[in-house]
Amino acid sequence: MTSITIRCPDDFHHHCRDGPATASVLKHAYPRFRRCLMMPNLKPPVTTTELALEYKNRILDALKQNGQDPSNFQPLMTLYLTDRTTPDEIKKASALKNDDGTPTVIGCKYYPAGATTNSDFGVTDVKNLYPVLEAMQEVGMMLCIHSEVTHADIFEREPIFIEEIMKPLVQDFPRLKITMEHISTQEAVEYVLSAPSNVKASITCHHLIYNRNHMLVGGIRPHLYCLPILKAEVHRKALVEAATSGNPKFFLGTDSAPHATHTKEAACGCAGVFSAHCCIEIYAQVFEQAGKLDRLEDFCSSFGADHYGIARNTSTITLEKKPWKVPMTYEFGADTVTPLKAGEEVEWQIVGSSA
Repeated sequence: MTSITIRCPDDFHHHCRDGPATASVLKHAYPRFRRCLMMPNLKPPVTTTELALEYKNRILDALKQNGQDPSNFQPLMTLYLTDRTTPDEIKKASALKNDDGTPTVIGCKYYPAGATTNSDFGVTDVKNLYPVLEAMQEVGMMLCIHSEVTHADIFEREPIFIEEIMKPLVQDFPRLKITMEHISTQEAVEYVLSAPSNVKASITCHHLIYNRNHMLVGGIRPHLYCLPILKAEVHRKALVEAATSGNPKFFLGTDSAPHATHTKEAACGCAGVFSAHCCIEIYAQVFEQAGKLDRLEDFCSSFGADHYGIARNTSTITLEKKPWKVPMTYEFGADTVTPLKAGEEVEWQIVGSSA
């Protein structure tokens, strides 16, 4: 098969950044997605309903700045949970609706304090969140989790989180909708498969094509440094098997996380991979190589929407197996960002779309 048309995808984990960089990011996200779940780890973080609405409006303004039609793209907003988040704030966020009656804020993000970029305001103890989680369970709001502890070896943080945090959490809140975001280990795949139906997981494209050797062998490649960090090959293979399995517990979440090139190529570089420019194309490559291209649409465009309780898109995009070379950099506000696969070829590209 050299071309495929699928329902327009959604990205259930996207870093759109803020300020002038937002318009730069949207130039890549807009052609590939109809909806993106916007991460709230800005400076300052998006901790309240008012801040979420203000951020949404800035995103819509950036679309207009790019000459992109806001009616064809919906930012799905999230709140950043802290030890000071209240149940009343959850109820307030739940009541905020878009013009079409859909929720404006559809999830809350649980960052363990210090676990990743701009997470210093995050949760110090999950027990501090229990009243908030009870409110989320009551109103049906999604809990999006960065599923890593901060006290263990960096390659073991996800499996330990599952044992110490996830299992008790799921037991204590059996009706709470949960997304384990950007899972990166075989243990996470196995846990999600065994967990109740309210627990599902997103998978990035970079965790599907790279292992830690790609980042470390022969020299450090800072633009592959991300959190959760790339793991051993056995974990990459488990993620590919999960993503291409056709199991609705796994769906697309790119965690596309741009940083200015000079902040990645530094003595203490930022964590994050910028993939918005080629993510759908790479997912297509992964599914084709697995002989499961017929399952690409459900992973990219169905299972995530179903989990979040929103209607599947009706528009389509068409991909063609037609190699193209990724530029070495893209604009990123006043800076540049070095993209995933910079200077390399990507096998698939988007060649058309329908409204």
